[in-house]
Amino acid sequence: MKSMRILQFLFFATLLFSCARTVTRVDPNEQYDLSGRWNDTDSRQVADKMISDLLNSGSFKEYASTRGKKPVIIVGQIRNRTTEHIDANNYIKKFEMAIFNSSIAELVESDEFRDKLRNERAQQQDFADPATMAQWGKETGADLILFGEMTSETDVYNNRKVVNYVTTLFLTNMETNKRIWYGQHEIKKYVRN
Repeated sequence: MKSMRILQFLFFATLLFSCARTVTRVDPNEQYDLSGRWNDTDSRQVADKMISDLLNSGSFKEYASTRGKKPVIIVGQIRNRTTEHIDANNYIKKFEMAIFNSSIAELVESDEFRDKLRNERAQQQDFADPATMAQWGKETGADLILFGEMTSETDVYNNRKVVNYVTTLFLTNMETNKRIWYGQHEIKKYVRN
């Protein structure tokens, strides 16, 4: 009877420890690819590469030189046309951060945040000291809008899969609708189970 209880105890202890989860803090810049799906590393790599390509392109440099000042860019919608759930807002923020940190172009807020700023400015008109309240009509307008889409192509055979992610971006003049830059970047992943 006693040996049966010891065996039961050992069984439950083994079961308990086999279900334990460990969590380890890791460097956010390290690359981890657990599922083979789109991840934070892919977002960061594509955003950094494409913004670098954009800002170093001859067409963007020519546009900037004719303006005589840093172009002002707004990042519009980047549509996810893949079959995966990809947080488009997080992806857009990566592009915004790359532009902001470039010191080659200015960045203005997207429509979502711009509307929040306008609501706050309206509140200030009624409640803030006139000497400190934000004034209407002082917003910086964007010269250019960056928008685009993500697509993917998947090839599956047996326990293997190749997924090719394609991000296509367009930088367009807000006044003339003329395309200033057109870029594309691909990431291909081979997954084997």
